[in-house]
Amino acid sequence: MSGVPHHLARWTGLAGSTLLAVAAFLGGALPGSPLRPTPVSIWQGPRGPLVIAAWLVGTALMAGAWWALRERVPSTRWALVTVGLWLLPLLIAPPLESRDVYAYACQGASYAAGINPYEQGVSALPCPWLDTISYIWRDTPAPYGPLFVVLSGAVVKATGSLTAAIVVFRLIAVAGVALTAVSLPVLARRAGVPAGRAVWLALACPLVAVHLVSGAHNDALMVGLLVAGLAVIASRPGRTGPLLAGGVLLGLAAAIKVTALVVVPFAALAAIVGGYSVRALIRHGGWVVGGAVAVVAGVTFAAGLDFGWVGGLARGGDVIAWTSPSTAVGQTVGYLAVPFGGHVDALPATRGIGMAVLALLLVWLWWRARTREPLWHAALALAATVALAPLYHPWYWIWPLAVLAATARRTGWFTVVALISSFLVLPDGTGLPRFTKSVGAPLMTLLVIVLVIWLVRSARAARQPVATD
Repeated sequence: MSGVPHHLARWTGLAGSTLLAVAAFLGGALPGSPLRPTPVSIWQGPRGPLVIAAWLVGTALMAGAWWALRERVPSTRWALVTVGLWLLPLLIAPPLESRDVYAYACQGASYAAGINPYEQGVSALPCPWLDTISYIWRDTPAPYGPLFVVLSGAVVKATGSLTAAIVVFRLIAVAGVALTAVSLPVLARRAGVPAGRAVWLALACPLVAVHLVSGAHNDALMVGLLVAGLAVIASRPGRTGPLLAGGVLLGLAAAIKVTALVVVPFAALAAIVGGYSVRALIRHGGWVVGGAVAVVAGVTFAAGLDFGWVGGLARGGDVIAWTSPSTAVGQTVGYLAVPFGGHVDALPATRGIGMAVLALLLVWLWWRARTREPLWHAALALAATVALAPLYHPWYWIWPLAVLAATARRTGWFTVVALISSFLVLPDGTGLPRFTKSVGAPLMTLLVIVLVIWLVRSARAARQPVATD
């Protein structure tokens, strides 16, 4: 599709979005849909082939149109108008590819009733909409930050019904996408990247329409606040007021999802005017770090909560899917042991190694960013965090995608990840990795091996002395 005219790509993507909306109405993540379906049961269910066909063709059309224009967007305005058109059908459709919005409503109901969602699951109330949530998440603490817990409680208290709550959660998600749309061109210009291309890569990706808008994921608000914070800091380095404001925005993002804290040390580097020094880091970066930390702590205690979301984050490991490289390696080790009569649970070890590698990699990236582009390294830090975590959901890739779109000179590898991720979840929220682990885990492990070999060879080549005549 590299030679597709701009107008044809626009209407092709809109046709894809419309088909996805049809799939949502016919077989999306509806409140009354089965909680433990399989791809076979979906296919054999009412209108199953039509639902699968609408989802597959719709995703392919959107993804193809997005991919075709990734390097030749006519203008920022054209990109924004096209994204708006693509979002319209899914804005009025039922939730697609995720049931998380029902968990938001139940956690909000718990908080509104005076229950700490970090200490008890939603079954403790019990939530009036408990039957809409997957069994695995009914007794687990909320993994979200205190600001989103407060927002969820306010939404449920103001609406009083599941349908109205979903509408408000979706409006909050749209506000997050709009904030990203406003902030992204500012960040891209500061990084020397075409603003139109950045908007297109970050917002026209099918992951945004499906998971942020239709699925109403709170990642939309987190990403919007994160990009806004980085844009404010990058546009006014060295100035106390903007740096503090940028830190506050990053703190608000972390109070939605704590992952946003990963970028704060890099934002502190971006705040420096002139060359790096410890004194400059403290003088300028201190405002960013201080603003972010103060907001997270302040919101937590103002809400009458604690830092129990840490326990909720740990429960994410209950889901086992090969889309996480460290999980895939652990699964593959277990498979290789079976022919020899062994039953090895290597997941704790491989996941632990993954987190250790992540910690070292984040430190190395920050150290490297002192004399290089800190915003680009912030994007790499987010990408590493998503890749090395024990659990990967497709919408997680939107975190680094937004910052990479505004800072990366080349668009290949991270757009490929987004493209593949767009096809990993069926309309009703059934994740395909659950049913393809015997194939997916070894393939992901092979990819990890290839990447490690490539990195080692690249490091050795970089250390070789340059030949001179």
